Amino acid sequence: MDLSSPCVMGILNVTPDSFFAGSRQQTEQEIVGRVTDIVQEGGAIIDVGACSTRPGAAFATQEEEMERLRLALSVVRREQPDMPLSVDTFRPEVARMAVEEYGADIINDVSEGDDPTMFRMVARLGVPYVLTSVQPDLRTTLLAFATKVQQLRDYGQKCIILDPGFGFGKTLEQNYQLMDNLEKLQVMELPLLVGISRKSMIYKLLETSPTEALNGTTVLNTIALMKGASILRVHDVKEAVECCKIVNSQTVNSK
Repeated sequence: MDLSSPCVMGILNVTPDSFFAGSRQQTEQEIVGRVTDIVQEGGAIIDVGACSTRPGAAFATQEEEMERLRLALSVVRREQPDMPLSVDTFRPEVARMAVEEYGADIINDVSEGDDPTMFRMVARLGVPYVLTSVQPDLRTTLLAFATKVQQLRDYGQKCIILDPGFGFGKTLEQNYQLMDNLEKLQVMELPLLVGISRKSMIYKLLETSPTEALNGTTVLNTIALMKGASILRVHDVKEAVECCKIVNSQTVNSK
């Protein structure tokens, strides 16, 4: 995948309890509709999640997660067989199933590799891996990234994408401090994925709700792109694609 220009990862949640109700698709018809929307609105990757990781959520069992994913991944592969497909999971066996049975292209792990067997698994599967920080600030994020990237390299992992983990292990203030310093993560010389879509760092600051957080999401997506983000993970694909086009136009014109 060419990340020389930023691209958009559209979220497909097949869970009953994701924090943003508008992102929940559970029936085959709902999944087809969401996949069609992501593609038509210019998304470059579909990210499928079957186990909500919102704060306070009760995790689905591994069996429940796999059952939901099998439905979703079969539908996505049928409808868009050539679309790059990411699977949002922190479980190595779920990652293995998604890659070996459905040809998933990316494993997106929001746990910072909490399961000690995950790094070995993704290296064996040979797919790109999104390493998400659960650290509270820039310093500890960089330290954790340096350590874990080296561990992944030791297992033979080649393609690594870094996600600073907005909303994971951070206070409201820490989220904005990290955004303010986002460009410093480029020292790792790896692509950056930013996922701030409709998150609490937006609606808590604005004293609104996830359903009213699109404008704030667009603002932060634009800032993230200007600070070096390569991938935006979003619920609202059309608006994020427009952000990418505008920021990329400014970058091209400034050269």
